[in-house]
Amino acid sequence: MAARLARAILSLVLIGALALSGANLWRLAQAPAGAALVERGADGIRAAAERAMARAAAEGAIEARLAGLLEAEPRDWPAILAVEGVATERGIALSPELAARRAALHAADHGLLAAAGRCAACAWDPRRCDLSPALLCGVGINLSPLGDVAALAREGINHALGRPVDEVDVVLSAVGLAAVALIPATGGASAPAKAGAGLARTVWRAGRLAPPLADVLRTAARQGVDWARLPAARSADDLAAALRQDAIAPALDLARDAARMEAAGGLAPAVRLLSAASTPAEARRLANAAEALGPRTLGTLEVLGRTRLLRLTLRLADEVWWAVAGLFWTLSALAGALGSAAGSAALRALRRLARRRGRPPRPAARDAARRAGGGTGAGGTGAGGTAAGGT
Repeated sequence: MAARLARAILSLVLIGALALSGANLWRLAQAPAGAALVERGADGIRAAAERAMARAAAEGAIEARLAGLLEAEPRDWPAILAVEGVATERGIALSPELAARRAALHAADHGLLAAAGRCAACAWDPRRCDLSPALLCGVGINLSPLGDVAALAREGINHALGRPVDEVDVVLSAVGLAAVALIPATGGASAPAKAGAGLARTVWRAGRLAPPLADVLRTAARQGVDWARLPAARSADDLAAALRQDAIAPALDLARDAARMEAAGGLAPAVRLLSAASTPAEARRLANAAEALGPRTLGTLEVLGRTRLLRLTLRLADEVWWAVAGLFWTLSALAGALGSAAGSAALRALRRLARRRGRPPRPAARDAARRAGGGTGAGGTGAGGTAAGGT
């Protein structure tokens, strides 16, 4: 009775586990591609980053990364300072040789004449900017409405004359101006989009915007800008009429993500982060990381690398864990059912064996034994009688 009850319970567990696994696997199969991974929250990103950075520190990756940055030409001083901050935070002392080399290179790169020369070159041609404070020399004009107006006027003339048009510059300038125009109406809520658009323009004009992101912005410019109305735009209303909001939405989303990067970690780290993004989804995830890690984001990016930082912003979806749990319980229930069946079969075999050994002999065997015993007794008696008679 107990064995049958156990088998019934195991069967119910097996059926339930199979149903749970099937339901979750079906939901995953019907979900869009990549639905098995979802973005972590801020707490999850911080915890995952802490674990990864602890492993990196134990493996000596922090000092190795700093040595590599000092060897690069031109040197990326915001990244160098960020990695030094990580080393200080974790109590990692640099070797005397590395510390001396760092001091000498800093003195050489930050002399008055050297800094002024790099700043002038960057302001003249953004493509000659390095990822250092010199890059920020050209940011001011890109962050101001004057830069947006100048870019739209320039590219509008180029379009009218049949010259090549910088579509990325146009759509980012249009997003920036539209955000400025909407600041009074939105109570300042559109100001971050303006800052983000200016930051994206800086990265683009420096030649560091990834081609897939540039393609997204070009598509937004082609589908979202009414080129016939653009040269005649003289007010915010005119500009709004020349833009198709649904078509330029990807450019607006990118500007907002860039603004989140800048607000979380500062201007120079935001430039570096946006330069590391290859797609709008990666830009959003890097912005999530920046909001979670704050000023530590750039150091984390430099030590872990772009791929690992992006990876730790994701986790397995709950449906995956439920599917795994369902499969585990299915296998456990199946193993239990098979074990119960095997145990029952073994007990039945043992009971049969025990009955066979304790069973009395069959009647035919008893009669044959009795006859064999009686004949021997009679013969003995007869022999004894004969002996007695002779006596």
